[in-house]
Amino acid sequence: MRCPHCGTIEDKVIESRSLANGDAVRRRRECINCGYRFTSYEKIDERQFMIVKKDGRREPFDRQKLERGVVRAFEKRPVSQMQIESLINEIEDETAILSTGNREISSSIIGNLLLERLSKLDKVAYIRFASVYKQFNDLDEFIDEIKKVGV
Repeated sequence: MRCPHCGTIEDKVIESRSLANGDAVRRRRECINCGYRFTSYEKIDERQFMIVKKDGRREPFDRQKLERGVVRAFEKRPVSQMQIESLINEIEDETAILSTGNREISSSIIGNLLLERLSKLDKVAYIRFASVYKQFNDLDEFIDEIKKVGV
């Protein structure tokens, strides 16, 4: 596995665990060259679940898309990369479990799962994510959301 930090392909596996009823394996790895720790996933591609968007479109689940939104919400916040990665892993795991059966899940379910966890972890990140996700129509809706979480 290529290190995302230095590009070396030598690493060691620190921890492995089975996810989503054995449909995937999560591995924590450490680069032999620079010591950077990262996570890799092994999955069967043909069983990938689909996200049903608000407009009815379906697209494959994209971990990087989820990660980009979460990282933006936590920008310049006192939250470690490990906490962010753990949050993304939890959402991905729960999404995979909830989509079992029909292999589809609504984007609103994922958004609500993320909002629930963000409200417990960092209120400012919650408001940032909610302002994009909930698409407020006016300032009053935004202020109501801020009051609801008690920022």
